Amino acid sequence: MKVSIVGAGNVGASAAWILADRQIADEIVLVDVVEGVPQGKALDILEGMPLSRSNAKLTGTNSYEEIKGSDVVVVTAGIPRKPGMSRDDLLDINSKIIRSIAAQIKEKAPKAVVIVVTNPLDIMTHLMYKELGFDKTKVIGMAGVLDSTRFRCFIAQELDVDVKEVEAMVLGGHGDSMVPLAEHTKVKGKPISEFLDKQDIESLVERTKNGGAEIVKLLKTGSAFYAPGASIAAMIEAMKNDKDEILPCSVMLEGEYGYKGIFLGVPCKLGPEGIKEIVELKLSKEEKELLDKSAEAVRKNTEKI
Repeated sequence: MKVSIVGAGNVGASAAWILADRQIADEIVLVDVVEGVPQGKALDILEGMPLSRSNAKLTGTNSYEEIKGSDVVVVTAGIPRKPGMSRDDLLDINSKIIRSIAAQIKEKAPKAVVIVVTNPLDIMTHLMYKELGFDKTKVIGMAGVLDSTRFRCFIAQELDVDVKEVEAMVLGGHGDSMVPLAEHTKVKGKPISEFLDKQDIESLVERTKNGGAEIVKLLKTGSAFYAPGASIAAMIEAMKNDKDEILPCSVMLEGEYGYKGIFLGVPCKLGPEGIKEIVELKLSKEEKELLDKSAEAVRKNTEKI
């Protein structure tokens, strides 16, 4: 598998490291406009591979020529959030970046599956889809995997349990309107309501919604990158293994969950060619109402571009 990552900043480099360390990808290309940065980071990761016992090959470049033949192209390029900014504040500047990258992918890697990480996530994924003209199964937004792992982390911390014993999923837009599915959350195979009261669960839900902002506030000069990088790698690993693992991703909906013509985070099965299936969960009335609000927020922002 060849994976190209456009944007060699913290998120892109973190993803590259995990993909190489686990040898999820055999060949990894880091692309960035800043001369020396992708080359230096690729070389740094490559030098660590003997310790990982990985034979993954890494290349850093300022040219899109190197993405030719990619099975997957990950787009992390864009301006990150600063304290006080919402993901939506990035709309104008990052839309220009996405348009320019889409033109390069369309020309150089027309058969690739494209994973968009740039914020505002759902809107940028929709824009990438429109600009590329690829089949809807080939353009995916990375958001739900990240939001879900944050939810699982907070639950495991709160209950002091093994993270492997926590099952949780977050749907909807990647922003303040995201919908952590508390009623579908299990710990040791049992509903979370058997371990925590409603107020404590709601507190964890709110922390999940603000998980990115919490890190932005602490870092002051940037945003999260380790967990996003791991989330990218998890999606690509699921695609490579093709074992019908269900992960929440931002995808184009055409009637699923009652929505049409928008990208929204829902459970999906991924394979080497992208999205294999959109899984429709049975939602409670409250969950569906929250998802409706999230879908409307995404639709309004999408209309701006």
